[in-house]
Amino acid sequence: YMGIFSMKIWKEVFKKLSNYIWEIAPMKGFDMKVSAKVYATENMLNSILRDQTIKQLIQVTSLPGIVGSAYAMPDAHQGYGFPIGGVAATSYPDGCISPGGIGYDINCGVRLLASSIPKKDVIPYLSELSKNIMTAVPFGVGKKAKNSFGSGSVDELLEKGVQWAIKKGLGYQEDMECIESNGVFPNADPSKIPEKIRQKADRQLGTIGSGNHFVEIGIVEKVYDEITAAAYGLKKDQITILIHTGSRGLGHDTATAYINIMKSAAKKYNIVLPDQQLACAPLSSNEGSDYFKAMCAAGNFAFVNRQVITTKIREVWEKQFGTEDKLRLVYDVAHNIAKIEDHKVDGVTKRLIVHRKGATRSFGPGHKDIPMQYRKVGQPVLIPGSMGNPSYVLVGNNSSMDQTWGSCCHGAGRLLSRTAARKSFPGKALQEEMKKKGVIVKTNEVGELGEEAPGAYKDIEDVVSVVSNTNLAQKVVKLTPLAIAKQTFSLSTKTVSYTHLTLPTSDLVQISVGAVTLKKK
Repeated sequence: YMGIFSMKIWKEVFKKLSNYIWEIAPMKGFDMKVSAKVYATENMLNSILRDQTIKQLIQVTSLPGIVGSAYAMPDAHQGYGFPIGGVAATSYPDGCISPGGIGYDINCGVRLLASSIPKKDVIPYLSELSKNIMTAVPFGVGKKAKNSFGSGSVDELLEKGVQWAIKKGLGYQEDMECIESNGVFPNADPSKIPEKIRQKADRQLGTIGSGNHFVEIGIVEKVYDEITAAAYGLKKDQITILIHTGSRGLGHDTATAYINIMKSAAKKYNIVLPDQQLACAPLSSNEGSDYFKAMCAAGNFAFVNRQVITTKIREVWEKQFGTEDKLRLVYDVAHNIAKIEDHKVDGVTKRLIVHRKGATRSFGPGHKDIPMQYRKVGQPVLIPGSMGNPSYVLVGNNSSMDQTWGSCCHGAGRLLSRTAARKSFPGKALQEEMKKKGVIVKTNEVGELGEEAPGAYKDIEDVVSVVSNTNLAQKVVKLTPLAIAKQTFSLSTKTVSYTHLTLPTSDLVQISVGAVTLKKK
């Protein structure tokens, strides 16, 4: 039924609450239990309307137990189930939990490290550092790490998160204090992840993956809030490192397994949904509880993955600059997760199941879940820009608690599909363009680099402007990239494995998926 609406009609359905907030009130025939709200300028809203983002957001409003509104952040774009950049909360414990509201890359997140080495001593070695980081940290689809932690270690790391890593000597005790939830989701139960999926953990730990995941060496170009920057230990011209990755194949396969379980559960509990991608179950049900425990375990894997990568980067750094600089962990934040949190609903504090998909926490000063050293100023909010563009460190505030369940955007947000981006931005030319700007880009797949071109994403300045103008968070510092290590998705490998690909048994079958054509005789 969504298809009958043109962009023009959608624009007429929206109520403009401010220059940056748009609302669709519940409409007859759409089973909307709450309103849908979009945080965007009018120009950004026009771009959002080009795909299925608004359709997906409206469908989210039909989830059992949803409260408040369904929210789309300024970086929102079409996803699976929820739009990426989508936020929704359901009542605890009988409201639903939906894997489509978390995403396949469970606890995909961003980590910020800060160096004490002067920029003049780092810049001459940028190319060498990038190359050494790519050697130390496996990049790309299917890349495996050479780990051997023992059979019992996998379940322990899935249960204990970064606690396990610190015990193994992979980092410092103070690292845990600067990670969301101290680097461990306490409800994790490794047994809820199928054993064949858990077996992947050992060889995936300490790997980046592909797509928009990266390691970026940057510099603090501008300070907007001196007091908060000082609290975060950041200052102008300081060298920083951003790490963006998640739970890799383990998280993806866990999500896939439970999406199928949830489809059956929805029928079992007589849950009628406008889209099977929103398959869900009450958190209090066996299926909902099992998924939540599995999600937490996969989330712990992602925390440990970023911790192991940090350790490898620290080793590269130490080899180049000595032991003086430990590369201090500023903060690590998740942006694909569901959490049990207390929020005010119509003035009354209630416990909620908050889904954040491509969205991050943005908690204000005084919140008990903020590290003690940051509690007076508020939580660090990390918003990376597209490749070659600036990233931002912001600070959360209590206004976001009232507006969006303490949530903010997680990045720039896609404008073009990967296929369209590759056609529009040839990889080699893009790499040369980055070089002219003074940004070194290291990758093993130059031809695929165009999918992560700055032009494939929204303008990070516009996105951050919406965030600050709506008071979801405020700018602290601006980071400019100096060198980027990444691996884009490539189909050039000789063998590609597909988990759920079924081909008919006819003599010749051709299936087109985007720009890829698969043939079977």
